[in-house]
Amino acid sequence: MTLDTYSDIAQPADAHTVLLVLDGLGGLPDAEHSQTELEFAQTPNLDALAAEGICGLHEPVASGVTPGSGPGHLALFGYHPAKYYVGRGVLSALGVGFDLRKGDVAARGNFCTIDESGVITDRRAGRISTEKNAELCEILREIELPGAELFVQPVKEHRFLLVLRGEGLGSGVGDTDPHETGKTPLEPAPVDDASRKTADLLRRFLDEAGKRLADRKPANMALLRGFSSIPDWPSITQSYGVSGGAVAAYPMYKGVSRLLGMSVYDSDASMQSKTQLVREHWNDHNFFFVHVKKTDSHGEDGAFAEKVKIIEEVDAALPDLVGLGVDVLAVTGDHSTPAAMKAHSWHPVPALIWAKDHVIRPDEVRRFGERPCIHGSLGPRFPGSSLLPLALAHARCFDKFGA
Repeated sequence: MTLDTYSDIAQPADAHTVLLVLDGLGGLPDAEHSQTELEFAQTPNLDALAAEGICGLHEPVASGVTPGSGPGHLALFGYHPAKYYVGRGVLSALGVGFDLRKGDVAARGNFCTIDESGVITDRRAGRISTEKNAELCEILREIELPGAELFVQPVKEHRFLLVLRGEGLGSGVGDTDPHETGKTPLEPAPVDDASRKTADLLRRFLDEAGKRLADRKPANMALLRGFSSIPDWPSITQSYGVSGGAVAAYPMYKGVSRLLGMSVYDSDASMQSKTQLVREHWNDHNFFFVHVKKTDSHGEDGAFAEKVKIIEEVDAALPDLVGLGVDVLAVTGDHSTPAAMKAHSWHPVPALIWAKDHVIRPDEVRRFGERPCIHGSLGPRFPGSSLLPLALAHARCFDKFGA
């Protein structure tokens, strides 16, 4: 099914659907534990929902493919990332409310730490504070580039946004972030002739950034990735006929939501804050995307116990969220981030769909975890892009297809 097909059969629905995403939810047993983070966590509420609903493991992109957060979330909204792909830069720009225009080239930046020989020792500069980030962005804004306007804006912690605006700029430039420590930053290499000017400007920017940040350790260099320009895609309302509200704390996920035409509500990290925002805007939307970031952050830091704690905190808050009158709830992650790997991985992600009013056909899963979900009716490897359409179907958002 294509988005056009769903658009053709979309119909008004008097039901509320919530997609709850625990970023990087999937995990692995580590050297100390025989269970994954989700399996080890005490999750009575998720288990109860799993027992009343349907479960499985989804693949955000394809078998064996490790997704970034952008593609992983686009898949969850039914926009298969092989077709609907956009770099992290656009999502970062939209996430902080930057006035991104047609032809602008945006990139996601990381302040990082390099040693005396230029080798990266920390890709996130010790997760510096957002306040320190803002100070460094002020320094980088002073860099002048011939033939282009430069924008540098803090995002959160070590992350910043870079935008180039000018004539003749292409977004086909390779990342300068090698995505691992122990290596030197990469050169910004054009992948097509239309992006040569962009790559040249970026080299100038990074050379100058290195000089200006040299004495600012741990944030003494910058890495860039996700070069992109704003695409022209159908909104989630055009695709499914729903009115979407997004509740998130981190700019990138706000960016995905804005790109798809959702209203965005800024929350803190707590589930209480997120639930309160859903409550306040309950009558404004019939679809809510609720995002939890720290499961991913703790996975990337190799912090098994801390990831377990976040899962348990979300579980404890679920009755309040469901108690708002949720008709259909989908719970999953955008990808796996096992603490044992300290990185995103290709492992399929646990997912459940729960619905009230007897419109669901429960399977045999009684506990929400990777191994139980293998036996769920959604399947052990179903496409992530089918999760939201299936959830919306349970909310009666689609009419019959064909005569």
